[in-house]
Amino acid sequence: MPDLLSPALLRGKAAFVTGGGSGVNLAIAHGLASVGADVAICGRSQERLDEAATQLQVHGRKILALSADVRDAARLAGAVDTAARTFGRLDAVVAGAAGNFFAPAQDISPNGFRAVIDIDLVGSFHTARAAFAYLKQTQGSILFVSAGQAYLPFANQCHVGAAKAGIDNLMANLALEWGRFGIRSNSLVPGPIAGTEGMKRLAGPVGATMWIDAVALQRFGDVAEVAAMAVVLCSPLASYVTGARIAVDGGLALSGLGAISRAVSDPAVRDRPEPT
Repeated sequence: MPDLLSPALLRGKAAFVTGGGSGVNLAIAHGLASVGADVAICGRSQERLDEAATQLQVHGRKILALSADVRDAARLAGAVDTAARTFGRLDAVVAGAAGNFFAPAQDISPNGFRAVIDIDLVGSFHTARAAFAYLKQTQGSILFVSAGQAYLPFANQCHVGAAKAGIDNLMANLALEWGRFGIRSNSLVPGPIAGTEGMKRLAGPVGATMWIDAVALQRFGDVAEVAAMAVVLCSPLASYVTGARIAVDGGLALSGLGAISRAVSDPAVRDRPEPT
């Protein structure tokens, strides 16, 4: 992350990040640790988490790698409890665990649809619920990682759009209900971010050019740019921000996904092998 924020911004604070073993969520964990926070990352693969934790040690903070599936409420609550007990507090929680695949609505099985809802939406609820008591103590912040599909319909992503729209509604309701406890609740919406698995999956059928053409800034974003906004939203810099959905998308939402959506709806494009 660019050295624009004080390395003491979150000194003495602690954070918990689901899906923190890779991608945008790992970048967010790096961002939080780089400004002084102790960080626990949570995910399903202990091996991946351990590798990520080794990377995070560079910031000189306490780092925990806790294996738990966000769909398992009891296991996840145990991970949150472990983090809070180890750090002595929790100030920021990032609900970033997500699942995705690319398929037309008519080809998605009930189990496939349910799996994305369970990981993204139900998992986010489990995360918030498990963290509530700790965030109440610190008047902390919960940040949900949403997606543009929540409000920009996109072919072959109806399951993701439904899950992320639910997350944004959950975020808003928690902002309203938990505001009286001093807890802030916001959503972060990454746009086309270079190098992420999600972008590789979505860009594969149509290529990078069509995506870049749809972005006002005419380029892909970087995970560090998403992490920077996440840090701000989890910090006192955003102390009066709650119930907000913040897009870090280079202006993608200004033009929408219509042209790309039409392109990927074409079977000849949709079934094109991904570049290697």
